[in-house]
Amino acid sequence: MREETIHGNITGIRESLLDKLRQLYQYQMDEDSFLPHDLARFLAVVSSSINREIAIYATRDGEIVEVCIGTDRDVELRDYRLRRNPNRLSGVRCIHTHPNGDGRLSDVDLSALRSFRYDAMCSLGVLNGEPTNVQSAFLTERSNILMDDPVRWYKVPDRGWMAQIEESDRIVGRESTEEGHDGPERAVLMGIESEESLQELARLAATAGAEVVGMFLQKRDKQDSALFIGKGRADELSRQCQALEADVCIFDEELSGIQVRNLEDMLRVKVVDRTTLILDIFAQRATSSEGKLQVELAQLTYRSTRLIGQGVVLSRLAGGIGTRGPGESQLEMNRRRIRERMNDLRRRLDAVEKQRELRRKSREKSDIPVVALVGYTNAGKSTLLNRLAGADVLAEDKLFATLDAVSRRVETDEKTPYLLVDTVGFIRKLPHTLVSAFRSTLEEAALADVLVIVSDGASDEMMLQHDTVEQVLKDLGATEQPRLEVINKCDCGKESPLIPGAIHVSAKTGEGIDELNRRLAAELQKTHSPVTFFLPFAQYGALAQIRPLGRVVNEEYTDEGVKLTIVLASADRDRIISKYGSAILAE
Repeated sequence: MREETIHGNITGIRESLLDKLRQLYQYQMDEDSFLPHDLARFLAVVSSSINREIAIYATRDGEIVEVCIGTDRDVELRDYRLRRNPNRLSGVRCIHTHPNGDGRLSDVDLSALRSFRYDAMCSLGVLNGEPTNVQSAFLTERSNILMDDPVRWYKVPDRGWMAQIEESDRIVGRESTEEGHDGPERAVLMGIESEESLQELARLAATAGAEVVGMFLQKRDKQDSALFIGKGRADELSRQCQALEADVCIFDEELSGIQVRNLEDMLRVKVVDRTTLILDIFAQRATSSEGKLQVELAQLTYRSTRLIGQGVVLSRLAGGIGTRGPGESQLEMNRRRIRERMNDLRRRLDAVEKQRELRRKSREKSDIPVVALVGYTNAGKSTLLNRLAGADVLAEDKLFATLDAVSRRVETDEKTPYLLVDTVGFIRKLPHTLVSAFRSTLEEAALADVLVIVSDGASDEMMLQHDTVEQVLKDLGATEQPRLEVINKCDCGKESPLIPGAIHVSAKTGEGIDELNRRLAAELQKTHSPVTFFLPFAQYGALAQIRPLGRVVNEEYTDEGVKLTIVLASADRDRIISKYGSAILAE
């Protein structure tokens, strides 16, 4: 027996009216009738009496398969398909009322027509218990919409509209499937913090390959535990996503697993939070084996805390009829597999970290100072590295264009060598899982001898970004090293906020680079500088102790002894002088 349920918002409606609506399931339309007059009058009377929209779904042979009630402004347009092929027409037409008397189709109606592939979308204006005008729309090639002008309810061209359904059925969904999936995902953004943060989210979405079609901001001091933005705003957002034909809704905060599931149920699109978006960008950008391992570990760490059951199959634990016996639930199996994979990734990363530690010890042994470029993502660190070191590191106008720490050997004009390291960019709300997974890479900043903090002089948010960088460095324990402040992109013609002692440069044009090199050499001289010793042959044994401490620049033998020029750390130089006396210094 067919279910005769009235769906939607039935609160406060008399049972007698619900019984009348249930009788629609017994109503039979002629196959060549699109909207019979008696059905239009009936819908007008009931819709006006309850002041709510009513939607019915009818098959091509005239059978009504579903009835749904909404509010005075809208009704939930449901995905009701009689065909398995999602590219073909659904096999049902949707006819719904507008109690305000306006029979024109809305943007949400047209979006639902595309999304749910209805045979037709029809709106019937009703006012004071009487039908007014009617408008219908149909899909054509490549999901284009053919929309007729509104007509009086008693002048509906039944045969013409039914013929259009047959024509649309012949055309729609027969295009090459490749043509329908070439475009980027259409993303709607939702934030609760600020317009600036939402703009940054838009750049992140574009970096991930999405097309941003809508941005919405709701100022909230406290997020809703179930839906993050509250039920009323979620209802409105659902209509906005539908009208904009969005594929995904991206939230500018971190969501819980329950919030994601509830929002997807209500919005009927994929829901992604800021952390998941950043993790996705990192997954796209990771190129080295270490970077890929770090990203996968971060993703699994994040997902493991949000692994919730989807329906009975995943969430059911042992107990009750049909669940007894050996084995484990699907949810527990998924958790176990994730734990096993995370343990394997940690073991492999530990092996990589040991190799990195060996390289660090080798650098320390050679006593070459390390200069680390740190800053907000897209501040121009990679371009600056290329300018200073003559390198060819990938540099793009995108967030997180490079993830892996890149190092190049450079010399100052005084021939003092140093290692210039480009680190991963920072960002507000940097996911903790990423900080943990990329700790070995980020430690390049904590272990550097000199920090060059690069700020984006072209950004309106430069000082906020600078504060974010300072906070991340504090979290990493990188607060004691000497540092140089650099404001990049000074060629953009924009006046940047003042940072005391900052060097204004353009990594793109080379402006200010000479000053940066001079200041950098001066900082390195404070920690590592060339020193010339004169060792008489009587102290020749000290030569074997001094050589390993630094880089030998020159070694000259005379009749009286050895003249040695070597680049040393300040502490090593002071220790040698204390041991052998100041007379060891060459004049």
